[in-house]
Parts: sequence; C-alpha cells; structure tokens
Amino acid sequence: MRKINTRNFRLATRSTPRDVNRRIVLNLIREYQPISRAELARRMSVRRGTLTPLVRELVDSGAIFEKGTAATARGRRPTMLCVRTRGRFVVAADIRWGQSAIALSDVAGRMIARDTFDTPATPEALVETLADHVTRLLRTHAPHGAEACQGLGLVLPGMVDRKTGRLIYAPRLGWRNVDIRSAVAARVGMKTYIESAPIACALARLWLEPDVTRSVNSFAYVSVSEGVGVGLAVNGEILRGEHHTAGEFGHVSLDSSGPECVCGRRGCWEALACNGATVERYVAAVTGNAPRGDIRTRRTRRPGFPGIEEVVRRARGGETAAVRALVETGENIGRGLALIVSAFNPGRIYIGGEITEAWELLERPIKDAIMAGTMPGGATTTQVVPDTSLAQYRLLGAVALVTAPTYMALAVG
Repeated sequence: MRKINTRNFRLATRSTPRDVNRRIVLNLIREYQPISRAELARRMSVRRGTLTPLVRELVDSGAIFEKGTAATARGRRPTMLCVRTRGRFVVAADIRWGQSAIALSDVAGRMIARDTFDTPATPEALVETLADHVTRLLRTHAPHGAEACQGLGLVLPGMVDRKTGRLIYAPRLGWRNVDIRSAVAARVGMKTYIESAPIACALARLWLEPDVTRSVNSFAYVSVSEGVGVGLAVNGEILRGEHHTAGEFGHVSLDSSGPECVCGRRGCWEALACNGATVERYVAAVTGNAPRGDIRTRRTRRPGFPGIEEVVRRARGGETAAVRALVETGENIGRGLALIVSAFNPGRIYIGGEITEAWELLERPIKDAIMAGTMPGGATTTQVVPDTSLAQYRLLGAVALVTAPTYMALAVG
C-alpha cells in the first residue's frame, strides 16, 4: 500500500474516477496497439458502453486515432485504435562532460534528427547553446515549430531535484545548485523537464519499452560512461528518495585506498569503473607505467590517450591489454552491482554505456563479482543485461521525461 503523503496530495473530485479510467485506457492502447474497442473492454472487464465515451474523449483530444479495421471470421470488422505519434515532437538533450547531444524525436522515441556540441564550461553558456540548437532543429525538421513540440527533456550528469528543477551537484562539470530548468524553459520557450541520467534511462525502460519491462516489476538501470549512476524502479515506480537524490551508488567507496574520485573521496565505484578508469588501465598496461590514479586524469582527456570506443574496438580484436582492462572494469562493475542486488533485489539490471559493445568480455566477470559479493543464492534470480539502444540510451531517457507524465498514474490522496 502507498502511504498518503499529507505534504503533497491531490483531493479526489467527481471527475477523478473518469480521469483515472481514461489514463488506463490510454496505457492499454499504447501497450497493445493496434487494439479494438471490444478487446479494450475485455481487458478492462467493462461493457463497451462504459468504454465508448472514454475512447471518444481520447480521439477528440488527438491522443489516439482510429487506424483501419481488422479481419474477423464473421460480423462487423472492428476498428483499431493506436496512440498518435505523428506530428508530436520532443526535444531531447543529453548533457555530458566533454561532448553533449541534442535530438528531435517523436513521442514514441523515434529519432528524427540528432546533433552534438562541445559542452559549455558554464550553465549560462549551456542555456544559450541549447536555445540555438533547439531553434535550428525545429526550424529544419518541425514545420510548426515549438507549437508541435511537447517539451524539452534535459538529462544531466549529477544529482537533480526534480521538484524544484535545480541541478544540485554535477561533480564532473563542477556545477552546484543551479536553477537550470527555469533558465532553459524561459530561453527556449517550451516546458522543460530535467533529470539525472540514470533515472531518465530507467524511465525510458518503463515508458518507451513496456514490452521489455512487463516481466519485471523492479529493476535497476546502471549507466557506465564518464561517470557511474543508478536509476531504480521499484514496483513500477521510480525510486527518488526523500530529497530526490536516490541512486547515487557511483560515489559509494569500494576501496578506501583506491584512486581519488571527482567527488573528493577515494575508491568510489565511479573512480574504478567509469570510462576514464578503463582507458587509464589500458594505457598503463601498454606503457608499463602504473596508473596515476589522481583526480586530474578523470577531469580531462589526456593527450595521446585513446577514447573508450577505441579501447573496446581493440579488445574485441583480441588485444591482450585492452581485454584485461575491460575484464577488470567488469569486475569493478560487478562489485558495485552486488550492493544493489543485496539492497533492492531487482528482477533485472540493465547496463548502459559504450563498454557494452564488448559485452562478451564483460558478462562473466560482472556476474562472478556479483556472486562473490552477495549471500549465496541472492544473485541467482537477477538478470544482468546490456542496453541494446547504445547510441541513444540517454536521449531516450530525455524523451521519456516529457512523455511519461501523459501515461503515469494519477496521484490521488
């Protein structure tokens, strides 16, 4: 049961049951489309007469549309219903240390156009850069501009207070306590949603890929890139915590004598498993020099160092040093995942990031480390799988920020 939050609630009204039922209808259509009215009524265990006005309201609002008819053995051919995605756009922005990405997508997560840009040094410069790119995307690819856009989803590498729209702390960017949502919304002229990268990615799994996550009610999404972050879904709801900062496992120390992390601590999961750590281990193996293990190596890309994509490519080609670097990264990822398995017992863990291109090298050391770090039997029921949408997993998270409120359960009482 969900406890009523007396500090944040919505009173039930005469229209509330109808709003709830309309939201149920919309979700069923989205999940099983194309679907007939008769099938909808069957799944809701109601008479078609009860369903008819709800479907009519959704059609009139443009949320769904009728799409032809289906064949039937006898009788009248049923008209099929689908969620409308055509002409409904979302701007998605993935902000990272170094290079960021921005895209125009439809509400179903199909990317229409994508561009990249160097991440500005300050939040103020980011606002101006985003505004320029949004204007260009809409002018080129959306005939009706901002009027056809449902909003902008902004994914950030740090702790975010979703309610206030503030970026609390982004260690790699060096930004603290920035009211970024209001600034971006005012500059681009559209509703803006912000969230930390791993939580946004977990939302994408919940709302854009329902077929994939239908079999598990609780899962974790672990983003391994410039940093390491975790998004947790418990019983179909994103776990945010009292102050919306849940999931900061990346800055839990696994080794007090380990390398210094950008957060100032030593041996954080992020400092051991992020892309920079993998690259540094590879270069150390090739050159014969011990890893420097200081904070500077993870704040900037060092001249002459390959990127993580190149290390992955070399590992898949069989280069011993690259393989060893990735295997050690897999072990470190598994050590952190053992904490998540023990604390939350998720049915599935998704791993997102560039290193998943070498999943055949990572899978075994990850699973071995999880088994070694959990109670006997504790990890056997948790699947660990790579995210298959490698090139745009964080952009899909940004799309989900905008689209999820349309489908999520109404908060009543």
